[in-house]
Amino acid sequence: MSRSLFILQSLFTGILLTPSGGDALRVLLLQIVATLVAARALSAVARRLGQPGVIGEIAGGIVIGPTILGRLWPSAFHALFPIASLGALKLLAEVGVALFMFRVGLDLDLKALRDQTRRAIVISNASIVVPFILGVLAALALYGSFAPAGTSFTAFALFIGIAMAITAFPVLARILTERGISATPLGTLALTCAAIGDITAWSLLAAVVAMATAQSQAGVLTMIALTVLFAAAMLGVVRRILMRFPLGEAGLAILLFASAAATEAIGIHAIFGAFLAGVIVPLTPEQRRETGDRLSFVTHALLPLFFAYVGVRTELALLLDPRSFVVCIAIIAIATIGKVGGSAVAARVTGLGWRDAFSLGALMNTRGLMELIAVNVGYELGILTPSMFAILVVMALVTTIATGPMLSAFRRTG
Repeated sequence: MSRSLFILQSLFTGILLTPSGGDALRVLLLQIVATLVAARALSAVARRLGQPGVIGEIAGGIVIGPTILGRLWPSAFHALFPIASLGALKLLAEVGVALFMFRVGLDLDLKALRDQTRRAIVISNASIVVPFILGVLAALALYGSFAPAGTSFTAFALFIGIAMAITAFPVLARILTERGISATPLGTLALTCAAIGDITAWSLLAAVVAMATAQSQAGVLTMIALTVLFAAAMLGVVRRILMRFPLGEAGLAILLFASAAATEAIGIHAIFGAFLAGVIVPLTPEQRRETGDRLSFVTHALLPLFFAYVGVRTELALLLDPRSFVVCIAIIAIATIGKVGGSAVAARVTGLGWRDAFSLGALMNTRGLMELIAVNVGYELGILTPSMFAILVVMALVTTIATGPMLSAFRRTG
């Protein structure tokens, strides 16, 4: 090791380890700085490689985790992410995710979804059902070795199915915009299918969370019933009130966090309430864009903390085990075949040519951040082992990275 590098490492580690009255705050602030630096740097690299910036942000979270930083500079990693500090990092990261899910909800136009043709409904359902069934079948082989002790097969199998079925609506929108095809018939259809599919997938995830957290069958039914009643009240009552009495920025914040707190109290996670709050806000498309722009600074600052939190808990070295590596490759293949194949066949049946059908399938295979949010929920609930968690994180990255090249290949054919 060179003398200058040794001095730099000693200085940085010393800053982290020097005791003071503000240890917790100092460590958290340094975690934010390190996370944003890694996210910004690798986001720029991702864009130069033709990938959406979020891929670099996700990779940044892994780089500062145990897989890279923890192996190249263990003392700095343990000083930057001491176990005692992860609780604060988790809470701040979850606030960032809640804000992001609120923005996702804002981007959904309920009227546009109601007006969609049979084609979008058929394709979106196929893009969920086919990979979901393949995931459940894969769980039959995985359950014995990759499910934590005490986890029911039903919860594990349903969760693996959902992990295969998710499409990342926001990342998909970014890919379409960067390629200049968001306003084309293919782009519009892809966004519509992803929006419908997201609602279905998150509803299924809410049901699985209820199953995993409830102590009895009656508890499961109670949580699902409360969730349905809450969603109905938000869509049928609160939305109507908001149409007559528009909210300012402070009111939107109250709605967001109150809705998130309500679903957390029900037991199905705050992200569902945040998402639903965004969906019900009766804004024009222009107002939705303006509100999203106002939130962008906060989400850009806080969301990378979620990637850091995921990265700190992701140990890719677990995949060096031959069995885990083979399972990882198989999961990526199953996820891709299910999404691309299911979407493409359904699109062809509804009248699209094979070129557009497979292009749509490639777009629907985008998972990105939405997958990581779902996987993190499963890990928090004890449905996934560390190895399975790492496998699904890699699957989310690989399938999202593959979207651009696959789309380009399919657009060149036919």
